[in-house]
Amino acid sequence: MGSPNLPIGERVRYWREKKQRKQAAVAGLCGITEEYLSQIERGLKVPSLPVLHSLAVELGVPMSALLGELNRSEPPARAADVDPHVVSALLGYRLPCGPEPTPTALLRDRVEAAWRMWQTSPTRFTDAAAVLPGLISDLERAVQAVRLGADDSARREVQRVAADLYFMLRSYCRRVGRVDLSLMAADRALRAAEEADDPIRIGAARWNLGHVLLASAEHEAAEQIAALGIRQLAQAAPEDANAVALAGALELIAVVADSRRKRWTKARDRLFTRATAQAQQAGEGNVMWTVFGPTNVELHSMSIDMEAGKAAEALRLADQIDASRLPSIERRFTFQLEVARCHDIRREDPAVLVHLLDLERLAPEDLTRSPLAQDIITRLRRRVRPTYRRQVNALAQRLQVP
Repeated sequence: MGSPNLPIGERVRYWREKKQRKQAAVAGLCGITEEYLSQIERGLKVPSLPVLHSLAVELGVPMSALLGELNRSEPPARAADVDPHVVSALLGYRLPCGPEPTPTALLRDRVEAAWRMWQTSPTRFTDAAAVLPGLISDLERAVQAVRLGADDSARREVQRVAADLYFMLRSYCRRVGRVDLSLMAADRALRAAEEADDPIRIGAARWNLGHVLLASAEHEAAEQIAALGIRQLAQAAPEDANAVALAGALELIAVVADSRRKRWTKARDRLFTRATAQAQQAGEGNVMWTVFGPTNVELHSMSIDMEAGKAAEALRLADQIDASRLPSIERRFTFQLEVARCHDIRREDPAVLVHLLDLERLAPEDLTRSPLAQDIITRLRRRVRPTYRRQVNALAQRLQVP
């Protein structure tokens, strides 16, 4: 039997006791104090990723067991959606010696091109599967090459590129349903950002980790990670405009965490008193691919009402939002899917069908992989009028909805 649905600290204690290990012994072998481990187990401290990794290794369990991978708030994507070559490249972390490493400037260009593709292509999963395996291998070879003998500036620049690539891999792995690999990518991104000594990328790494925790239904931990990232940005880069945008993006992590716990009032207060002010200061942008700005804040306001079941109010807000300005196809897709969900709640079937067909044109691969879309289509098929049944059934067949 696996660990029950518990917070991180209680899972650590569950596995430690199951393995019949003493607190003092586990703490000592992980390089932390017994008191610190006790605080983790009592929920008073949230372990960093390196500490969590050490605990998982020492207890002989995968990190997903401590993060509660099976307690996700979203159903998993189909296994067929996970490209095996990307998985192999990620798991081939220690690469053998090969040809001369790719120049850092070229790697930077390739990573930025991959990000543009990921945020704009309607076939982004197919496109990503084609470019990521080679990019991961070339990047890791470059990282190994600068570990010894390179000057600090060269080493830091390679680590910045590595962080940026693993940010994208975090998103890719989460969207194909591999939260375990998403966590791995988030962990590598954080380590690379710290190696680069780059406060902005460290903040972005916290934001990426927050998304992994949200996907694992670790809402309290996600909120704490967001708070840590915001504090670090305020200390390390108080005058940096990019830091303002990242702090706002981290606030949205906490907003989602509150909303998922049905703390609607707290989520709205945080959104309107903190994130809104930061969005107004930062303006529309895409700092570290977070798509943070006033429009994104408006989308989160609409999402809160949708999750609270206030479909009419959510649709009223949606009518005032122009999501076409957003640089991310994923964010535009999510917005329109949530509009479809609001019409689904209200049983406005023609509107649901119209939005689903628009989503199929916008991002067919995202629609195929979306558990929420499949749930909406399943409900629609059960109740749809004969007038629309043929179109709904055809859509369900194209999306392989059982």
